[in-house]
Amino acid sequence: MSDLTHFDEKGAAHMVDVSAKDITHRVAVARGKISMQPETLALVTEGRAKKGDVLGVARLAGIMGAKKTHDLIPLCHPLALSKVALELVPDVDNACIDIEATVKTTGQTGVEMEALTAVSIAALTVYDMVKAVDKGMVISDIRLVLKDGGKSGLFEAG
Repeated sequence: MSDLTHFDEKGAAHMVDVSAKDITHRVAVARGKISMQPETLALVTEGRAKKGDVLGVARLAGIMGAKKTHDLIPLCHPLALSKVALELVPDVDNACIDIEATVKTTGQTGVEMEALTAVSIAALTVYDMVKAVDKGMVISDIRLVLKDGGKSGLFEAG
């Protein structure tokens, strides 16, 4: 537990001081999915959802979520993001939408939380847009799959 940087020597939560860290190129990739009834997925992929372009709106929501991560997660630093990209890929065989977010910056701290937030917000947006026809959708498997840059270097999930 002594490696947890968001706690001071007294155990109180605090924002990590990154001022002495080197400015480096940083990237993070996160993935997740939202599973639904096959009929709901068809509604999304065929553009028949009453609220409009589900995948397009979810992509924009994910980008906005990444940009607002510091407003949502109390100890995250506000970052100047240089790239936020989301891919939402329908998987007809498994009745789900696979979501991947890539976030980049040049700075003193990483963008893992921004990538995870982007995936989460995109999935929640899909849910919101089609919940009228499928309240049983399941958001799952949100995880960091790649992180690079900074002192700890490269992380790739197995």
